Amino acid sequence: MFYMYVLKLKDGKLYIGYSNNLQRRVKEHTNGESKFTKNFRPLELVYYEAYKFKEDAQKRERSLKQFKGSYGHLKKRIQKSIDK
Repeated sequence: MFYMYVLKLKDGKLYIGYSNNLQRRVKEHTNGESKFTKNFRPLELVYYEAYKFKEDAQKRERSLKQFKGSYGHLKKRIQKSIDK
């Protein structure tokens, strides 16, 4: 499986990524092994979607990063998760 995931960073912003091993990737972010998130710890996994094909997970990640409508819709869907 391939995963598109959303992390809530300590400053309240969201980080979007994808991986074929969600558990390992979140651990890498948590341990500061990712240059993009290491200065924004602690962080929390607030959402993920699973896909059978890598291309589908990548496409979803890109759509969330490039299209404000997709990103805004997702934020509304997970509002309680990102507010706490």
